[in-house]
Amino acid sequence: MHKQVQKKEINNVESISSDRFERMQRRTLIHLAMEAKKTLDEIRNHLPAHPEAMEYFYERCKLFYDYEYGNDLWQGEKLVAYTCIHVPEELVRAAGAIPVRICSGAYSADQIGAEFLPAKSCPIMKSTAGMAFLRLFRPYGEVVMMVIPTTCDQKTKFNEIAGEFRDDLYILELPPSKESEESRVYWQRVIKRFAKDLEKKTGQRITRRRLKAAMKTQLAAQSAFREFYQIRKDPDPLIWGTDSILALNIYFLDDPENWTSAMKMLIKELLIRKEKKTFLATRRSPRILLTGTPLIFPNIKLSFLIEQLGGIIVADETCSSNRLIYDMAAFDEGFLFDMVPAIADRYLKPCTCPNFTPDTDRERKILEMIKAFSIDGVIYQFYAGCVLYEMAVRRMGIMLEERGIPMLYVETDYSPDDIGQLSTRIEAFLESIKAKKRGKRIRRLTAKSKLKNQRLTMEDYHVFCRVGHWLYRHQDLFGG
Repeated sequence: MHKQVQKKEINNVESISSDRFERMQRRTLIHLAMEAKKTLDEIRNHLPAHPEAMEYFYERCKLFYDYEYGNDLWQGEKLVAYTCIHVPEELVRAAGAIPVRICSGAYSADQIGAEFLPAKSCPIMKSTAGMAFLRLFRPYGEVVMMVIPTTCDQKTKFNEIAGEFRDDLYILELPPSKESEESRVYWQRVIKRFAKDLEKKTGQRITRRRLKAAMKTQLAAQSAFREFYQIRKDPDPLIWGTDSILALNIYFLDDPENWTSAMKMLIKELLIRKEKKTFLATRRSPRILLTGTPLIFPNIKLSFLIEQLGGIIVADETCSSNRLIYDMAAFDEGFLFDMVPAIADRYLKPCTCPNFTPDTDRERKILEMIKAFSIDGVIYQFYAGCVLYEMAVRRMGIMLEERGIPMLYVETDYSPDDIGQLSTRIEAFLESIKAKKRGKRIRRLTAKSKLKNQRLTMEDYHVFCRVGHWLYRHQDLFGG
């Protein structure tokens, strides 16, 4: 009975008193801080040999929950909050605002958002709805626009639901396909209109000089990430995949120049580790590619479990990590009429989100990554309620099975209740990969041994032939 009354009061947003609203904010922040600290403690204590440069990113995790931390980044600034990687950050910065990705990984906010969205909704959307309702993005900046791209049905309908308690929503319409020229032209028109609306909201005109400066800042971050991406291909692992995912999550909220500098320091330390042969695991450890729905701090339990149980995530294909800033914009001339369409193309054409149909580009990219990173197995995660990624599981499984690549798909959510079940399934999957690798190693050694014996036999044969030939030529010595 109490829960029904609470739901009714929350749904009627205007009826909530300011005192109760502040109590909900404080309670959610306390729980979020507890989640974040627990996650960081587990990573630090159970995954050994972290690079010292990761301390910057661990410290920056406070941006997700400690609103007294980092207020120098946000004080008096105009913020553009967004929920998907399709929102052009370069245009936002050129318009005088700071882009802040607000997709939430907080279980505490998930429970608040569940009061607005259906019970079977994706936990990302429920958590994000909770954060949006409580206005827990960053209090030191002014959110002038909250951009929701229409990447899936839930985000499309979220615009209507969130309209009950926010008046700064902006719908960014994505085409359902990216293959045709018509979709490309349509998307360019959408981005040009978005640029105009940004200028109205921020009061600053997007000029050629400002846009080039914003693109230069973005390019520096992309270049650092690409170098980091190449380091992860090393046959001897140098960094935990969980650390990699966390470092890229920090890009959501951090100043891009600070983030780029920290990433360069991390790269430098990893290269020194490589020279000194300081590796995290042997080559017999299962090399895992993680794909599916994004892992967003503090909910990175799946990557942590994989590596705690003996695997090593050497690559990931998600929109919270690998897809985030890998692709670059390319243009011929530095004028607005050339740069804006180039930025639009950069956020459409290379994107491998399964919201596009057909989804063959994502399959191609995953196969390329399997080869480039010497992947032993794929773990495909999708959240309960995320129909988009769940519908892509079957095709992905068939494609990998045809190529002899094992895949484990797991359905989970933000709740910690399924950790025991996940641990059992992941451990069994990793053990099967280890057994397969041991079998390959035994067959390789056996083949090598047979070849060695075969070479010895051939060598003996040649010696015998030479002796026989000599005896034939000198048979008179033996009275022949």
